[in-house]
Amino acid sequence: MICGVSAMTRKPLRLFKPALALLLGISVSTGALAQANLESSVESQHSELARLYHAFTVTHAAALDTIARANLDPQFAQARADMRQHLEQMQTRENSQSMSHGMMHSSGDSNSHDMDMSMEGPYRELDVKARVNMGRQVRADHTDAAAAEAYDNVASLPRHAAMVLAAGRQFEEALWSLWADPVTSVDDKVKATQTVIEDYRSADERHAVSVQPKPVALYLDHAYTGSLQSAYPRLSGLLWSNQWLQLASLEAIIRGQVDPQFAGRVDDTLERYNNKLGSDSGMSMFPAPVEMPTVPTIAPTLYTLAPEASIIVDNLNMLDAAIADIIAYPGLDANTREHAILDKVAQFTDDDTATDNMSYLLSALRGGIYNQGGPAIGELMGSERNRSRDAMGMQHHMSMSGPN
Repeated sequence: MICGVSAMTRKPLRLFKPALALLLGISVSTGALAQANLESSVESQHSELARLYHAFTVTHAAALDTIARANLDPQFAQARADMRQHLEQMQTRENSQSMSHGMMHSSGDSNSHDMDMSMEGPYRELDVKARVNMGRQVRADHTDAAAAEAYDNVASLPRHAAMVLAAGRQFEEALWSLWADPVTSVDDKVKATQTVIEDYRSADERHAVSVQPKPVALYLDHAYTGSLQSAYPRLSGLLWSNQWLQLASLEAIIRGQVDPQFAGRVDDTLERYNNKLGSDSGMSMFPAPVEMPTVPTIAPTLYTLAPEASIIVDNLNMLDAAIADIIAYPGLDANTREHAILDKVAQFTDDDTATDNMSYLLSALRGGIYNQGGPAIGELMGSERNRSRDAMGMQHHMSMSGPN
């Protein structure tokens, strides 16, 4: 893998081409032909998903840039001061509550009752405008080059952080391309996934997140937690909806391969995403996630078959969320912001800061399926938290085991 952002190409299959060649017993020259045929097959079967994945990368980078520019606009100086005071008060209150209850808050609990600051006034204007612009970005077509260079062009991202995010996106696309392949068996995909992980980690370990599960506190309990969701709830909902589709589409694809009765459900998942997307302003009858979507919750079949890959994806998404909160926090000078981002990147790329697998699984599931955007397939019309699936009358079609 080439980890320099400007040099990266949108050819994710090259990461696991050696694994597929080995598993399928083909020669290197035949492998090159197979790679081209496989890319064509995957894109022809899921062309809209392939387009959206490019759009999600471009949109995420553009959203970070938009927020950073808004934090420099003198027109909103007073609004930023008010928002910063609000965030400081919110954190003080939550720290006090966490100490008294002896537990850490979840993202939904920490922010759902504090979004009124951005519902009216200057921040509402910023949020609506950003949501409109980013909604158009999602619906637009983007070239391979635009997606490959997206993070390289975000002024608020230190180069090291940009390279970590870019390498992570390439890993995620390699994972999707592998599992979307309609020809390779599930068993061979499981084996090839391990090679994808090894290549991602060994190509440039400095720019790869850890394969160890990270404590949820790294993104839910730092000095800038909740900034994006409090200041830009509509934009946050869009970004998490995009994240939901990335996981939900994988779940729909893999579940259909594992159990034929669920085959052909990708279009249903896309329809659910488009309903979440709603209008440009974010108006929709189908709520966007209010908790960060996680692999065990939204793509449990992927977690069962490839737990280490799932941990990497969730580590990348937690890092995304933490970086967005830092950039969204009002009034940070460039030097403080850069150091905060690099410190957070270091926490996710080292192997020292880790939690156990059960704690990771519990924290991923704690937010609930509904709050994380709802199931990829199956029906769920309301929050299932503190209620049994029997009481909800729902089926999530979930069989899950964790890593040993």
